Amino acid sequence: MNLKLTKPIVFFDLETTGINISYDRIVEISILKVSLDGSKISKTILINPEIPIPSAASKVHNIFDKDVKNAPKFVDVAGEIKHLFQDSDVAGYNSNRFDVPLLMQEFERVGLEFDVTNRKFVDVQTIFHKKEPRTLKAALKFYCNKELIDAHSAEADTIATYEILLAQIEKYEDLENNIDFLSSFSQEKTKKLDIAGRIVLSEEGVAVFNFGKHKGLEVKKVFEQQPNYYNWLINADFPSNTKQIFTKIKLDQLK
Repeated sequence: MNLKLTKPIVFFDLETTGINISYDRIVEISILKVSLDGSKISKTILINPEIPIPSAASKVHNIFDKDVKNAPKFVDVAGEIKHLFQDSDVAGYNSNRFDVPLLMQEFERVGLEFDVTNRKFVDVQTIFHKKEPRTLKAALKFYCNKELIDAHSAEADTIATYEILLAQIEKYEDLENNIDFLSSFSQEKTKKLDIAGRIVLSEEGVAVFNFGKHKGLEVKKVFEQQPNYYNWLINADFPSNTKQIFTKIKLDQLK
């Protein structure tokens, strides 16, 4: 079975120095680009993160400082990566919460923009959790009856994610085989205003915090009552996309 596509779609996975979207860096990226005719291009790149890889992270993905010592820096491969994503929708596993925001940060550091306005984002993990709440390894076993070899290898995880999505479409009759539907279905119930989901729309249609001590409170009112809180947010460890939305709310450009 092939995905029904209106444009190419890129499945991708990152291995990183950690899970802090603002600070941590990519050490490996694996990309699987599926074209309209079902043909595929696969690319896996080791990347020198320019900061030490913590031992805790290396224990997860088995990539150490010595492995990336002579690897290209992100700035060296950013153009190639951006070209692979060009004019494509995007899919991954937990990608909406982690991989996409972190990749956007990396592009911003080297002065490139990762445009999110004309793309659909399919998060296979969200579909999985709505249907069968488990891990990637369990998902591959459940849907494809396969064992995940080399888990936390970006390439293995990327291929597994692609195969799981195909199996999900075959298994569930209500899952339509088109990216518009899958993108919509894989979004969380709450509408996010930023990629990382730190700001969401309330039932009344106003922007509210989705984290911390002000969770559920209207962003604009908090900024009016506590002006210094905006300054703290802008200087804190949040993705640039999230900070941009905070600024638009602060400047009354977004209600």
